[in-house]
Formats: sequence, C-alpha cells, structure tokens
Amino acid sequence: MKEIKKCKICPHQCKVNRLEGKKGLCGADNKIKVALATLHFYEEPCISGKNGSGAVFFSHCNMKCKFCQNYEISWEGKGKEITVQELANMFLELKQKGADNINLVTPTIYTYQIIEAIKIAKEKGLDIPIIYNSNGYESVQTLKDLEGYIDVYLPDLKYFDNEIALKFSGIKNYFECATKAIQEMYRQVGSPVLNDDGLIQKGLIIRHLVLPNYIENSKKVLNWIHSNMDSNVYVSLMAQYFPCYQAKNIQELNRKLTKEEYKEIEEYVYALNIQNGYMQDLGENEEEYVPNFNQ
Repeated sequence: MKEIKKCKICPHQCKVNRLEGKKGLCGADNKIKVALATLHFYEEPCISGKNGSGAVFFSHCNMKCKFCQNYEISWEGKGKEITVQELANMFLELKQKGADNINLVTPTIYTYQIIEAIKIAKEKGLDIPIIYNSNGYESVQTLKDLEGYIDVYLPDLKYFDNEIALKFSGIKNYFECATKAIQEMYRQVGSPVLNDDGLIQKGLIIRHLVLPNYIENSKKVLNWIHSNMDSNVYVSLMAQYFPCYQAKNIQELNRKLTKEEYKEIEEYVYALNIQNGYMQDLGENEEEYVPNFNQ
C-alpha cells in the first residue's frame, strides 16, 4: 500500500516506511490494529439510536493527549492485529447485530486500509452509514481520498490555542490543521441529514470537550464554529472530562469540570445562538445528552 511507504497520512508528515514494518510517530506500522468492535450506546442520540452504533476502536493515535480516557489503546497500543478482510468482516458482523452505522473510532492512521475494507464490505452488502470519528488532526489530502467512502464526519475541535495543544497533546499546529480539515469534511458531507427515526445518514457533527480551567479556550472554539461554519452544522458539547492517565499529575487538569464552569459555557452557546447539536447533562449521569440546544 503505497500511501504508507513514505507515510504522510496525517499532518505529522513523518515519512516513515510503515510498509516495511517501521512505526510512525503514531506508533502504527503496516498492520491494522483494533482494540474493540462492539455495539456502542453512549454516542450522540442520532448516532447511537436504539440499536447502538457499530463502533470499531482502532489502536494507536497520532495525538498524545495527556488526559486520554482510552490511553491503553491510544498510547500503549492495546489491541489485536487484523487483516483488511477481517476488518471488512467486522463491519458486516456489526451490521448483522443491528448496528445503525459503522463508527470508525480514531481511524486516521489506517485510512487506506479502511478504504479497502469498506470496498469489500459494500460488495458484500454493507449499506449503513459510515462515520469517521476523529481527533481532528487530519491531512486535507487524506480526507479528499476518503470522499465517497464516509457519510458522517465526527471530528473533535479540541483547542483554539496551539500552546495548550502542545502542552497537553504534543501538537504544535493543531488549530490550523483541525479547522482546515473540518472545512474539508463539511465540503464533502454538508450539514446533518437525519432519517425518520432521528438517525444521522450524512453530515458533519463537531465535538468539543470542555477542560477544567480552560473555559476561554472553549469559548474561542465555539466562536470559530459560529463564525466559520454553516449554522445547520451540529455541535456536540461534552462535559464528561475526568482526570485520568497523566492528567492526574497535572495541576490544571487533575479535577472534573465544575457545574459553574459548564454553565458558563452553556450560556455562551446560547449567547452565540448556536442552535443545532447536543450538550451533555453535568449531573448524576454525565454521559446523558440534552437532545438539542433548542429543547
């Protein structure tokens, strides 16, 4: 697979020959590695639905977030090596189990193997939406190569301030890369289209995780979305942060978000008149989504 012979799949552009088994900055070589494939019920309502999202959690990551909740997968590479054919079979098995979509979680570094797996699966009857669930640190060229294979883009927009991105995720140019990537994603799939059951079939949803002590960063992210994206694009505002992995030892990050912090962000969303999307309820169940900003 020539794309990983001199790997430039993501903005790191590390040019490592993964085809020969060498590992890029992401930690991946020429083999696909998957940690888990399962029906997942804790995504946004238009993704999880009643039957669950067919989530495939890929191992390794091109970002190194010190607060990553899946650090055993992303940092340590926990998972099983599989072939392209086996990945295609995973997609089909998830559909047979009733999945409303295929949810590719942290897929970036396996993009070209995933494309081949999608081709195989579609030839065998895969006909449900495919979701690209990404940290946002993407190459525009790689995304262009995905056009036609992805129905829904679900990127993070973690940081406005690159100093914060470098400090907590080891990325120097996150904002520029992520915003260009998100604009390319929108060009391909546009605003969300839901079916009669309220399940997303196509479109862009931008996620943002609110970090404690960094409320201004969140406001700037939301302001960029408001100023640069179509008003019909969905925004998913997440309150689920809790300190894990290295964040336990970082003073600014070693606590959960306070209700006062999250309320300030909620009020900012309303002030911007961002109308479409979801907010998590910062209550007893921190993974419960408020259905829509307008409700």
